[in-house]
Amino acid sequence: ANGYYYSRWAKCIWSSHDLSDMVFIDNYIFNKDVYIQFNSTVGKFVGYTEHGVYNAQLRNNNTNYLQQERGQVEGYCKHNAEIDQSTITDKS
Repeated sequence: ANGYYYSRWAKCIWSSHDLSDMVFIDNYIFNKDVYIQFNSTVGKFVGYTEHGVYNAQLRNNNTNYLQQERGQVEGYCKHNAEIDQSTITDKS
């Protein structure tokens, strides 16, 4: 049980059938604490620790990386949600 724990947890959240309220959240976790997060509603990275603030600034200043992350709502979330919804709602 000694050592370090790193994970990345990306999730898509929505409640409307037309997916108009879709939000993409990308968490970077170290030792079970979120240290940096991208939220598509905010549109940028936010750091929650000293290390996270430093990394958020680096990522927010990298326009290509930031645009790629912003594009996840359409390219990842909505794309997969449309497939999931059609599979579920087309059933009687």
